[in-house]
Amino acid sequence: MLPEILQNKVEFLKGVGPAKASLLKSELNISDFSHLIAYFPFRYVDRTQIYPISSISADESFVQISGIFEFFDIHGKSSHSRLEAVFSDNTASIRIIWFQNFKWVTEKIHTNTPYYLFGKVTTFKDEPYISHPEILTVDEFKRLPFSGKFQPVYSSTEKLKKRGIDSKAISFLTAQVIQKVYGAIPETLPQYLLESLKLPEINQAFQNIHIPSSYNSLDRSLKRFRFEEALLLQLRHRINADKRKRNPSVIVFEKVGKNFNSFFHHALGFELTNAQKEVMKEIRRDVGSGFRMNRLLQGDVGSGKTVVALMAMLIATDNGYQACIMAPTEILAQQHFNTISKWVINSNVSVAMLTGSTKSKARKQILTNLAEGTLNIIIGTHTLIEDSVVFQNLGLAIVDEQHRFGVLQRAKILNKNENPPHVLVMTATPIPRTLAMTFYGDLDVSVINELPPGRKPINTLFYYDNQRIHAWEIIRREVNAGRQVYIVYPLIKESEKLDLIALENGYEAIIRDFAMPKYEVGILHGRMTQDEKDFVMNRFSKGLTDILVSTTVIEVGVDVANASVMIIENAERFGLSQLHQLRGRVGRGASQSHCILIGSQTLSDEAKARIKAMLDTNDGFRIAEADLKLRGPGDIMGTRQSGDIDFKYIDLVRDEKIIDHARNIAEQICANDSSLSKPEHQCLLEALKQRFGGTTLAEIA
Repeated sequence: MLPEILQNKVEFLKGVGPAKASLLKSELNISDFSHLIAYFPFRYVDRTQIYPISSISADESFVQISGIFEFFDIHGKSSHSRLEAVFSDNTASIRIIWFQNFKWVTEKIHTNTPYYLFGKVTTFKDEPYISHPEILTVDEFKRLPFSGKFQPVYSSTEKLKKRGIDSKAISFLTAQVIQKVYGAIPETLPQYLLESLKLPEINQAFQNIHIPSSYNSLDRSLKRFRFEEALLLQLRHRINADKRKRNPSVIVFEKVGKNFNSFFHHALGFELTNAQKEVMKEIRRDVGSGFRMNRLLQGDVGSGKTVVALMAMLIATDNGYQACIMAPTEILAQQHFNTISKWVINSNVSVAMLTGSTKSKARKQILTNLAEGTLNIIIGTHTLIEDSVVFQNLGLAIVDEQHRFGVLQRAKILNKNENPPHVLVMTATPIPRTLAMTFYGDLDVSVINELPPGRKPINTLFYYDNQRIHAWEIIRREVNAGRQVYIVYPLIKESEKLDLIALENGYEAIIRDFAMPKYEVGILHGRMTQDEKDFVMNRFSKGLTDILVSTTVIEVGVDVANASVMIIENAERFGLSQLHQLRGRVGRGASQSHCILIGSQTLSDEAKARIKAMLDTNDGFRIAEADLKLRGPGDIMGTRQSGDIDFKYIDLVRDEKIIDHARNIAEQICANDSSLSKPEHQCLLEALKQRFGGTTLAEIA
């Protein structure tokens, strides 16, 4: 529970009132003192130094000076006039210029009166000048909360600024509150951590954030709040993981039986990689441990996650349980179904697929078989979480491309059995280490970091759109050699008519350039019916279609070993992870494969960085790290992934060391005091309740 003073409403602060308080609530979600002090500046300006005018040069950015105006002079006609002044101290003079809105200056600012000026230095013909500076009297300067300190700069909005609540006004409000609440803010970190990490206590830290007197005090306080946020998140992960591992599971896979052994020894047909073998050991250990498995399986495109998933499901069936795979798209679900059906065709394991396109008669039979337990494995989309889908005894739930599902969708599949099933979540989008620690810290992590033997690295090339002829030469060469080609267009949304026109025009151009009957060209996009998509993909999978012109519906779940070329049109419009996923559609056979990026001649700097990353490496984990630096975590994980993880202070790129350190300390704390019952850890328990909700440790989820 927050102390009463922190719950005081901001409307009672000097200069606010009900109307402005309502605006602060709607615009910045600030309604009480605790919200205001938690609203941190986004940057700081050094106001610790008064520059002698003689020292100012073109190299300076913002400067603070003191002195007097010697004279003012208006230049030009009324509609294009400007006001110029000369401002002097005892070392030199500098020109001050206003290009517009200067009437207030001529009315309120006087010559030969001391002022403080703050502004940006600009040069004209090598002469420095300051335009539109902030002007303060001596008394006004002394009253500034940041006078002689670092000036905090707060984000505001146009609505707030129109009511006079700009950055400076927020600074005055925050200074009022800091003065009122200093000493009343409860500490959230144990004293031993503050001492060992040399971090300021919480009241001092808030003051240093809003009214910093030095760079060092500001830096230590920022690190304190970043560490605290990371520590609370990691403690929550550890508590959830420990809770799962302390509560025995009714579902235990005690044996590896006939279904698994028959597949492994007779149907597999190839040697597992060492990485796949290691992951299977981890999964077998989990499902036989007596505690529920909650494992994240990361593996680059083509690394062989599906076979691992099948072997885990076969272990479930050997122990009398059902298993499911939930995929984000029908194409991916269909691919899993096709692959797994072939692998178990000669066994007694029954497999079915359930999606939104499943016909009503077939759907009814599948649901009956599932409820009666005669169906062992079901593969589907989010349809699997519908209330009508009832399992007799679900023992293993696999969520593929898990980042495409919402938190609640993933959780709902776990409620399909009275006793929660074992869970394996998979992704072909490698997750940077900081993201994995932050978003999936309560999961055990497995990585398949090697490709099956015989795979050749994909040759990645870039051509400008006026060099497309080079890509066409590669298409002809590969198709003439009996191989197949994808050409992908950036149809981001099916409603974007211009994109659809571009796709159709591209399709027509390909038909003209690669005239039938020599080559067969197919087209695939999201506006087609499922039957139409299945027909097109079936022809391409069988090798009847040479060139498939498509949107990103083929991004995941398409596995055609004979396809050796991926052409990506308008590559600058794709995200880095998406480019890598599309590249992963080729390189699945023994022949050399090529990914050709085609882009405009006016690429942005960010687009150039994405293209360069693609050309530099085929390693999905390196791609993921580059993507994190370019886009940040929110875009990569999607807002649905964060659930209630809303970062205030952490930057997952900048703060990797802080997050790592917080994770280690969280593990140490939980190893010695898993219930946080020791007196020194009561502050952490209260902070967790405040941050994540709940009144007890068990409710912090």
